[in-house]
Amino acid sequence: MTAETVDDKKVNLPQDTKGKYTLLGLAYSRKSEEELNTWFNPVYVTFIQKQTGLFKDLSYDVNVYFVPMFTGINAAATGSAKQKAIKNVDPQILPYILFYKGELKKYKNELDFERRDIPYFYVLDPDGKIVFATDGPYNRAKMESIEAVIDN
Repeated sequence: MTAETVDDKKVNLPQDTKGKYTLLGLAYSRKSEEELNTWFNPVYVTFIQKQTGLFKDLSYDVNVYFVPMFTGINAAATGSAKQKAIKNVDPQILPYILFYKGELKKYKNELDFERRDIPYFYVLDPDGKIVFATDGPYNRAKMESIEAVIDN
């Protein structure tokens, strides 16, 4: 999958993430994007924000990307979605949001995400293989499962 940052920089998934664990959050409808947003702060605090002091050794070195997917007639909205994100999303989170524009069927089949109203999350190992998947809005149990996979 090739996606873009708000600055139109292309990122190829999973090729550009190889070498360390990666957490991907994918959403392909307005409702699923709303639930995807529930993950922004907890993921930022857990995986992105660098810890200091006594907790500095607890920092993770993982790739994190939230990917709203624009397909079909919605693909035309990608540009306006980027502009909206620039205005409304915390600047510290913005570099971790990628925008995908293109075909959906291939990903729905390969990643087994049929329900359009929820986001899907995947943990990729350093080789780019999916080692864990979950879906839906954020909750602590899901985050602990993701952490357990990355910690091992």
